[in-house]
Amino acid sequence: KLAMEFPSEDIFLMTASPVIKAITNFKQVSKTLEEFDVEEQPSSLLEERYPNIKVIQSRVKRLKSDERKIFTEDGKEYIYEKLCLCAGAKPKLIFEGNPYVLGIRDTDSAQAFQKNLAQAERIVVVGNGGIALELVYEIQGCEVIWAIKDKAIGNTFFDAGAAEFLIPKLTAEKRETPIECKRTKYTIEGSEEKERTIATSDNLGSALGPDWHEGLHLKGTKEFSHKVHIEILCEVKKIHSQQEFVQLQRTSMTFPKEEKKVEADEVLWPVYVELTNGKIYGCDFIVSATGVVPNVQPFLDGNNFAVGEDGGLKVDKHMHTSLPDIYAAGDICTASWEPSPVWHQMRLWTQARQMGWYAAKCMAADTLGESIDLDFSFELFAHVTKFFNYKVVVLGKYNAQGLGLDHELMLRCTKGQEYVKVVMQNGRMMGAVLIGETDLEETFENLILNQMDLSAYGEDLLNPDIDIEDYFD
Repeated sequence: KLAMEFPSEDIFLMTASPVIKAITNFKQVSKTLEEFDVEEQPSSLLEERYPNIKVIQSRVKRLKSDERKIFTEDGKEYIYEKLCLCAGAKPKLIFEGNPYVLGIRDTDSAQAFQKNLAQAERIVVVGNGGIALELVYEIQGCEVIWAIKDKAIGNTFFDAGAAEFLIPKLTAEKRETPIECKRTKYTIEGSEEKERTIATSDNLGSALGPDWHEGLHLKGTKEFSHKVHIEILCEVKKIHSQQEFVQLQRTSMTFPKEEKKVEADEVLWPVYVELTNGKIYGCDFIVSATGVVPNVQPFLDGNNFAVGEDGGLKVDKHMHTSLPDIYAAGDICTASWEPSPVWHQMRLWTQARQMGWYAAKCMAADTLGESIDLDFSFELFAHVTKFFNYKVVVLGKYNAQGLGLDHELMLRCTKGQEYVKVVMQNGRMMGAVLIGETDLEETFENLILNQMDLSAYGEDLLNPDIDIEDYFD
């Protein structure tokens, strides 16, 4: 965006990775819903397309905002007129520095995970967001103990009802063939011959796109296809090495089978997980899919940034940080303007793309001395993704975020086919979750945006025999 606006200005893109993430197959599904693939491309492609962009492949060591300088690890320094920080976030590991704990957030860590899984008989997955959900669904031939702190799976995206709708898919033996994935993968030259080192949490790769597990062969050593046991309302209390576990003289559990009582495990595992509910499970390794923390570290030292409660750099409605001529976008920032009643920040690819695009518009407007309105994409929270091979659309305050007790839910569910939930407040639609091919996203998007009083329709709003789209055309 900046390269197009200012063809004669030099634009530096600093990245620690030899590949850049590009958005491909972009589709505007509705006013606020977007679908796209995230593809890794060599940075040379970007430089060929825009001659005024120079990609600098080096990690940023520090920022001296008073001198307007960026220092990179290769010993160079760069002076900027305007700077936008888009360093993303890093995985929030349950335990730092334990070789049996893998964090998944980027393509490198997904590859490390795949390599470990090939030898695994049992793993423990901790976390309840999108990545944990997809991971548990895709893993075959390996026992999975899934520890979640909530009552139901997928808490970031759904409620207990949606979880119940999806659970049968988790235990089904037969799989539909997954949709063909269009992402191509560029690896660093020569990396195939050398063993790739496991991406540690401080050695950041690029964040995963929405279909990151495609093309990864997620299969363990066992012959069965799917074995998942969910431990709810618990967290990891402690991780014990094999030696520590033996000294503890406690019993660990076998993989729970429905018809049998709990048995003590005879197998000695490389590592043991003690949960807050008192149970101990042995496993080959632990996947920490417990969310992310903004990657602000290299920029804070010596600079007086205002930082949000979630650790991100605070930005105003023009994506300015608290320091002059420094902007931030994506996972690294915390939106600190008064948001629309049906928008909230979530560290997702869709928002990162929107924020990056809008930050470029703001930088351009400031440079030219023009004023600019808050982008329309911040009017309504809207996200489309796929879970368990179902299309999933979440709109507005889809989990009644911040609405307190003053709201009601309406549901429609056809087992194995679709799940529709709307969040209503004072007769107005505030949010929705749509799972399956419901074709309701545009209608509901409009109803949330125009805040029309729907009290008169009552339960008929979700009546499958009434074509709701015709009503509100």
